[in-house]
Amino acid sequence: MASYKKILLCYDGSREGRKALRCGAELALDLKAETHLLSVVDMRSSIAQSAGLLTDVACGRFEETARQILQEGVDWLTEHGVKAQGHFAFGHPIDEIANLANELQADLVVVGHRCRTGLSRWWMGAGNTQLLDRVSCSILVACSSSAEEKQEAAAA
Repeated sequence: MASYKKILLCYDGSREGRKALRCGAELALDLKAETHLLSVVDMRSSIAQSAGLLTDVACGRFEETARQILQEGVDWLTEHGVKAQGHFAFGHPIDEIANLANELQADLVVVGHRCRTGLSRWWMGAGNTQLLDRVSCSILVACSSSAEEKQEAAAA
């Protein structure tokens, strides 16, 4: 097995992000790896959803929410014995993940993935495949099983 000494976890507060956080935390503990956590505000999709009418107040709220999500992830990792350095970025998530992974010279990037089927996969495109060509390290894609999704929905 490859020795991962520096791990970048990507966290957005979603179910898939929480799965990536759990998987990454287990690896970081087992390998005693230096751990980094990234949260990204994707202003492109936010601007598109608002038809370009975002105010400074709305932008500030997006940033505030993302920083809270980042802190939630760092706190969760700390509670589970993983010391992680938090990172925050504005931009397209694939770009920001690749930039930070390369800057840190990470050995492993851990991302969550929502499994889609049929038409939704075709319509939405392949999100994480672009990341494969942008980093020079391994990527772990954490997917939630149907059972995990049902269990989490029942708990909510």
